[in-house]
Amino acid sequence: MKSTIKDVATLAGVSFKTVSRVINHEGSVKPETLKKVTQAIKTLNYQPNHAARNLAGTSSYTIGFVYDNPNAYYVIDMQNGILSECREKGYELLIHPCSANSENIVEEIRTMVKRSQLAGLIISPPLSEMPVVLEALKELEVNFVRIISGSNEKAENSPCVFIHDNEAAYEITEHLIEYGHEDIAFISGDKDHHSTEERLNGYLKALADNGIAQRDELIFEAHYSFESGVDGAKYLLNLERKPTAVFCCNDEIAAGALFAARLMNFDVPEQLSIAGFEDSPFSRQTWPKLTTAAQPTNFIARKAASSLISYIVAKRSGATNVGEMPHQHFQPQLVVRQSTSKLVR
Repeated sequence: MKSTIKDVATLAGVSFKTVSRVINHEGSVKPETLKKVTQAIKTLNYQPNHAARNLAGTSSYTIGFVYDNPNAYYVIDMQNGILSECREKGYELLIHPCSANSENIVEEIRTMVKRSQLAGLIISPPLSEMPVVLEALKELEVNFVRIISGSNEKAENSPCVFIHDNEAAYEITEHLIEYGHEDIAFISGDKDHHSTEERLNGYLKALADNGIAQRDELIFEAHYSFESGVDGAKYLLNLERKPTAVFCCNDEIAAGALFAARLMNFDVPEQLSIAGFEDSPFSRQTWPKLTTAAQPTNFIARKAASSLISYIVAKRSGATNVGEMPHQHFQPQLVVRQSTSKLVR
């Protein structure tokens, strides 16, 4: 027979309510009591019944992840990171893909939250950057954590995970400039992702700080896709004054640009340096491997889930400083690989 919460309480010598507080990660349990209950849970191999726990009262132990992102690697890393934290903290995970461009996106999210009786939501770009979505979540009074590109955005009454894309893009562009490149092109991602704007601004700032004039024809507006990298590289490499380096808004775009350069008989990196962003498997599956900015998506996802669960627990415990929950900050780090090299004049 499976062990019950009362079995754990008996073995630990505490009340079953104390065991419940430990399972729900409430911060009101003394360290020595926590140790005894944790050891009893381990000894009995006790597994909480999450479905029954959700039905037992008004408190839900399911959180949702809502996303719209075509990058399968990003989505898988996000899901795995959130799921790892949920399993550790005793929560279930509901995954809800959707289209941010849908006319009914707000109603879709509203219906999903009500139907699923979620304890909270993790939302990623571009949904996390859409005022109509945020307003709807506030009206529903649902707990949520936003993963957003930037570092200075105002964040009220809910924790955020900030990704410092601007600074990382600046660092990539600086790397290319230090290698002697001045004709540096930029292939963007989707306009509705704030990360595109942040990375573009980092690129432009690095050029300006180094006294390099901006050339509008070197900025190719695109999407976060392999095909956009192909199209962008073909356009750029047909210019009369060709770039000697290309900074792509993500690794998938960079892989496409590398593919197109090869088709057009350009040697990478001897004739064209290419850099990506995110350090996804695309960056390591190409040859040469891509210089990029490492963005630990799995770890970021875990931190987002941890922040959300801590926020939920704090609200349930009646904490008075809930609105002061700390935000998380991450800056992707430059990874130099074989796709970039010093300019040979």
